[in-house]
Amino acid sequence: MLGSSIIVFREVLEAALIVTIVLAATRGVRLRGFWVGGGLVAGILGAVLVAFSTDAISSMMEGLGQEIFNAAVLVAAVLMLAWHNIWMSAHGRELATRMKSIGLGVGAGELPMFALTSAVTLAVLREGSEVVLFLNGMAMSGESTAALIGGAALGVAGGGAVGVAMYFGLLRVPLRYFFQVTGWMILLLAAGLGASAAGFLEQAGVLPALDPMLWDSSWLLSERSLAGQLAHTLVGYQARPSGIAVFAWILTFGTILVLMKTISTGKANRAARPVDDTPVTENS
Repeated sequence: MLGSSIIVFREVLEAALIVTIVLAATRGVRLRGFWVGGGLVAGILGAVLVAFSTDAISSMMEGLGQEIFNAAVLVAAVLMLAWHNIWMSAHGRELATRMKSIGLGVGAGELPMFALTSAVTLAVLREGSEVVLFLNGMAMSGESTAALIGGAALGVAGGGAVGVAMYFGLLRVPLRYFFQVTGWMILLLAAGLGASAAGFLEQAGVLPALDPMLWDSSWLLSERSLAGQLAHTLVGYQARPSGIAVFAWILTFGTILVLMKTISTGKANRAARPVDDTPVTENS
């Protein structure tokens, strides 16, 4: 029971933190419950489907199908989160101003909700499929059904509780800093997912390791601890990162940040440009 609760807790925690950041980032958006809820349901259904298709996925590409699949899911999530942050870099100030002036009545179409819904779906899909696979393996090893159910329930409750606590903590951030805080959190989250994707591609032999282990900080912060798991999910912390994982983290972080700054600067320059309203006269 303890083993299943720890496994489920870690997987639910990762998905819960991503959902928490998405919910916070869409604060005040109408129908966000529908969008995020739809992403959760789609992710759970997809996780069950993937779990039952494990043999077929694993046998793909000479037995490397699972790593390739995990990497593809992570890359797709990075793209969705990057799309959101780049969009917000152009529209975040307008959205914050409107939220101040008319409360929380923001139109559902004013944020790229499909991108964040997809990120939620992919997060739940990946973590949920791992939960199903782990529990199935423990059941085959002789663990009783009652112990598995009880452990899973404790894990879901624990991971969900941490996510809820973080959500209400984010809501306490002053509105003038709110989009900056959630924007940076999404940026760090995307960089961490990019590093994890590179790790799966390294395992599959698609990418070189560059260096098997750049450092070992497990003595300071273990990934198995709650703090280490939070750091892993939120910023992509790895106690023993390979060179390709660190390179992918820096590349993902830098690329999204440059695009955000470029879009934001371009929009600010266009807004500051004086409009020539001199009437046009026709030469006689």
